[in-house]
Amino acid sequence: MPELYLCTPVKVDYTKSYYIVGFEPNATMATAHHMLLYGCGQPGSESAVWNCGEMAGGSSEESGSPCGSGAPSQIIYAWARDAPKLELPEGVGFKVGKDSPIQYIVLQVHYAHIDKFKDGTTYDDSGIFIHYTTKPLSKQAGVILLGTAGYIPPMATEHMDTLCDIQEDKVIHPFAYRTHTHSLGRMVSGYRIRKDDSGTDQWTLLGKRDPLTPQMFYPVESRDPIRKNDRLAARCTMESNRTRITKIGATNEDEMCNFYLMYYVENDDPLQMKYCFSNGPPLFRWSNRETELNHIPEYDSSHL
Repeated sequence: MPELYLCTPVKVDYTKSYYIVGFEPNATMATAHHMLLYGCGQPGSESAVWNCGEMAGGSSEESGSPCGSGAPSQIIYAWARDAPKLELPEGVGFKVGKDSPIQYIVLQVHYAHIDKFKDGTTYDDSGIFIHYTTKPLSKQAGVILLGTAGYIPPMATEHMDTLCDIQEDKVIHPFAYRTHTHSLGRMVSGYRIRKDDSGTDQWTLLGKRDPLTPQMFYPVESRDPIRKNDRLAARCTMESNRTRITKIGATNEDEMCNFYLMYYVENDDPLQMKYCFSNGPPLFRWSNRETELNHIPEYDSSHL
């Protein structure tokens, strides 16, 4: 059916450590709207395949989240819009298996339109080839996902902002970013913010792009390390010519505002913080007094 999300798990051999060093998508946007790879402590279902959309309502027992409730959950890779394969930098890998919270890798595929399936012009083998090594790597990869809730008014341009504080005592080396919206997204930008001695916020661009170009991971604009007490911020500029309100949600009729930051830590574990979400408009904006932000790059954050 349209707007279907399906998940399938692979159990990792927990007696060994594996380091994922590359992702090779096997899909096209003609069949799959997007794919996410989750690292899970437990899968969200005992089934070989289950319905795992946020909209998975109804009485079907074959539905659930990608990861089991209460179990570790993180996104390790995301693909959409015919993005090519991703190879991590030399010596960097996602640690899974032994001594890792990731015991299962769960593939989520979102099918938006199904006309091609109905008329028999396509069949589906969407998936991701995972490249890995068992050689220990000192640089462990991680992903943090910045996103928002909220809604976009009719016939309006809206900024969807998110902001979070890095409170863990780690040195994070960013190396790639990815943007994701549905059809109303015009621009997505991400920043590291650091206060200087005079209390002025220094905004360092991590990356910005039109989210309707291939939604792959691109090299960051600045590989300057991110440290404790720095802040991460992201903005999606949305343009709606719809006569109705557009909410954040899982279907093509809804919107999403996501900025993924991929990074590594050296001889350390990745951040415990995997997700950073704000309430979005109209409740949350960078300009709200409680954020205590200054020197906000209003123009640069919303224009290419």
